[in-house]
Amino acid sequence: MKRILIINGPNLDLLGTREPHLYGDRTFEAYTHELRLAFPQARITVMHSNVEGELVNALREGAMESDGIVINPAGYSHTSVALRDAIKVVPVPVIEVHISNIHAREEFRHNTLTGAVCEGVITGFGLEGYALAVHHLLQRS
Repeated sequence: MKRILIINGPNLDLLGTREPHLYGDRTFEAYTHELRLAFPQARITVMHSNVEGELVNALREGAMESDGIVINPAGYSHTSVALRDAIKVVPVPVIEVHISNIHAREEFRHNTLTGAVCEGVITGFGLEGYALAVHHLLQRS
């Protein structure tokens, strides 16, 4: 059974209530239940923090216990050299996910420091982007 760690950054604990026109009306907790049902062959663990250093620690520690990581660094994806450096050195594949289409939003969101060192970036498919990332990680040999 492959072990997949999902790491969510700032404000993603507000899903379901925060800007539903951009992020939908489902909580991440409810979606995680659906994700686990869709991928019974994976052990999916979820971690959330609003604190940059905690996300760095989660990446480094999670890489030791996971076969792949899905990360949504949220606002930190555009600003955090520390997260970029942590992603770059972990020995497992990392897929970056953004719920909204970052290229259709404010210009400062169009580029991500973190995405450049991930295996891939999925943006604009809502919460289903996480399923696409998990599917990819499970298909890797």
